[in-house]
Amino acid sequence: MLSSNPLGLLFGLLVVAQPTFGQSSGPRPFDMSTVSLTNSRWMDNQNRTVTYLKWVDVDRLLYNFRANHGLSTQGASQNGGWDAPNFPFRTHAQGHYLTAWSHCYASLRDDECRDRATYFVSELAKCQANNDAVGFGAGYLSGFPESEFDALEARTLNNGNVPYYAIHKTMAGLLDVWRHVGDTTARDVLLALAGWVDSRTGRLSYEQMQAMLGTEFGGMNDVLADLSSQSGDKRWLEVAQRFDHAAVFDPLASEQDKLNGLHANTQVPKWIGAVLEYKATGDARYLDIATNAWNFTVYAHSYAIGGNSQAEHFHEPNAIAKYLVEDTAEACNTYNMLRLTRELWALDPGSTAYFDFYERALLNHLLGQQNPADPHGHVTYFTPLNPGGRRGVGPAWGGGTWSTDYDSFWCCQGTALETNTKLMDSVYWHDEAASRLWVNLFTPSVLRWEERGVTVTQETAFPAGGDTITLTIGGNATGGSWDMHIRIPSWTTSDAEVRVNEEKVNIAAVPGTYASIEGREWKGGDVIRVRLPMTLRTVPANDDPGVAALAYGPMVLSGNYGSTSLSSLPTLELDSVKRVEGDDGLVFTATADGQTVTLGPFYDAHGINYNVYWVTNGRLPE
Repeated sequence: MLSSNPLGLLFGLLVVAQPTFGQSSGPRPFDMSTVSLTNSRWMDNQNRTVTYLKWVDVDRLLYNFRANHGLSTQGASQNGGWDAPNFPFRTHAQGHYLTAWSHCYASLRDDECRDRATYFVSELAKCQANNDAVGFGAGYLSGFPESEFDALEARTLNNGNVPYYAIHKTMAGLLDVWRHVGDTTARDVLLALAGWVDSRTGRLSYEQMQAMLGTEFGGMNDVLADLSSQSGDKRWLEVAQRFDHAAVFDPLASEQDKLNGLHANTQVPKWIGAVLEYKATGDARYLDIATNAWNFTVYAHSYAIGGNSQAEHFHEPNAIAKYLVEDTAEACNTYNMLRLTRELWALDPGSTAYFDFYERALLNHLLGQQNPADPHGHVTYFTPLNPGGRRGVGPAWGGGTWSTDYDSFWCCQGTALETNTKLMDSVYWHDEAASRLWVNLFTPSVLRWEERGVTVTQETAFPAGGDTITLTIGGNATGGSWDMHIRIPSWTTSDAEVRVNEEKVNIAAVPGTYASIEGREWKGGDVIRVRLPMTLRTVPANDDPGVAALAYGPMVLSGNYGSTSLSSLPTLELDSVKRVEGDDGLVFTATADGQTVTLGPFYDAHGINYNVYWVTNGRLPE
């Protein structure tokens, strides 16, 4: 595997190796219904997104489906942006809404979100049932005509459409409504659409299929492998494997980083699919592909905030300082990298490297992607890392800066709906026998572990408000003892500690490992306190050690430049960095270019021009 590089060492990450196939007792996430967020920035993000999901006009979202399938659109307005009636891959976004509504029902038991999802699915079933009348094949479902696939297969499609990308989103949304809501109509519509995909792709030769895969196809192998697992039907795994993209998979399988020049987010869903294909087949080549892809992306193509790509593309390995511009860190890429990360960690839970990255990218990129001043939780597409950057600077072709209610529908808006309705899904994990609990993320929340008859309440002001996490056991423990494994991040110090009922127990709390409390008979009222000291450090750019971001614990810090524009990277005097004591939040001051600048957590840098990367001079204070 890859050797570690400076970015990995400074963030405390280790290059991860391949796990052994067949770990049936390995970690699995808790059902979303068993974990609730409590008061925190995470919960605020969730609430803003849920408000939008319960406000948006469902019939407007159905407009293009109905129009394409010959049904009446009377009374519904058209959308703009990427869902306008003339946009090539219109209706790509609606699958994200289905998934987000299903998340809301799963986690909050929100009946209104459930009803929106099931109504939408019932209307999609009507569209699908009218295929004969409009000349579409059985099972087809989209906002654009099936003839787009004729052109795709003939390699004559030249209008910018990526039809399988849109189909994938619809299938993923239907699968989530089936999985989380239990809606059998969603199952039936999905299986019919999957049957249509089987019919279209099954008649193509291998060479024809590989040529077609040159056009973005989203996570078709991902959703079809997932469908195979959900349905128990291996037919869908066979269809998934038709979407194995040899031009991308072959170099990765042989540990070659050939990502330079590739459209970044096009690739990550393929790697997620590779993990699911590994789980279904045991073929280690799939795992090599996914693990190598993760390592290449995290260590050679990611910025300090955990995001990757510039202008939506990968560049040469380790090119970081070279690409500090406005269109860095497309949010979709990070959303999909987090999905890939959790799949890989479940196969290799001994190392904290995966969730150290997960935490870094979620805190520094995706939480701050949402505009906290917007009641509908709208988001930015890119996260600029240019000198004096500003969130909300969007691509001109996207229709503006922040996303909007009805005139954007960017890919990053859709994935943000999912991100901010499943923030609880990776905090806690368990094994099949309910004998082990993993705590991977630190945020105020409550776990209801039904198999054990206990609750675990997590209270913390981490990370900006303190370094201590408190876990309180409630309820009545049943069935004997169980183990608790708590992530001790690589960024913390040797002073990290774990106490049980205020006693410093003999538990190794070594950075980069899991602190394990094994064989304990837990009782209601037991309290575990975890202390994770944080220190300042620099995160040098891979290609220029004299250019670096500044971090405190897991948080990247940014300088507040208000409305001042910057034309180049400021020079930060590292020995001048000082924490402002007594402030309610986390505030530092420093000298940059001879002027005093205030620094704080990057995820809070909203409504201002900020600076993340600096030319550094001197050393940080001890």
